[in-house]
Amino acid sequence: MKSKGTLLIVGGGGHGRAVAEAAAMTGEWAGIVFADDAYPAQQQSGDWRIVGSTGQLPELARGCHAAIVAIGNQAVRQRLTDTLVALDVPLATVVHPRAWVSALAVIGAGSAIMAGAVVGACARLGRGVIVNANATADHDAVLGDFAHLGVGVQLAGGVVVEDRAWLQAGSCAGYRVRVPADAVLPPGSRLIAD
Repeated sequence: MKSKGTLLIVGGGGHGRAVAEAAAMTGEWAGIVFADDAYPAQQQSGDWRIVGSTGQLPELARGCHAAIVAIGNQAVRQRLTDTLVALDVPLATVVHPRAWVSALAVIGAGSAIMAGAVVGACARLGRGVIVNANATADHDAVLGDFAHLGVGVQLAGGVVVEDRAWLQAGSCAGYRVRVPADAVLPPGSRLIAD
């Protein structure tokens, strides 16, 4: 497999390290570095270097081949993704090798599909989506831009999660449920269609 060059991950916290590990496991990247606002006081996150802050994205973008924003906060993830797009940086999509994504699914640029996640047939994920560890977006599910499925979230077929909605850990939604834009569902929420 030919290397894609250097991946810049924006956000060096826990989710950022998980995305870096998944990206490294794919073997697709020659190098992985972080941009994080803890820089310069912090210059390492896990096994990876922090090379600058988010305020330095114009300079950092010149040294990378693609980037992904790995920050859980939907509004921040959208703002920084928009910054990268304005800088003409290609958005990377990272799929953990131990996730399962249907060949019939559509995954938007800048999304992260984590270990144990399942994305079913004909599911459609927008830009900058997070499908966290052991979460499922089953057949025909639709996740809007910057939607976030927490650890272990289970979506049945046909569920629609609108832009920037966040279903926290252990939540589930039955067939044809619609989650409105910007909603934040507490851990363990159970949604059923009317």
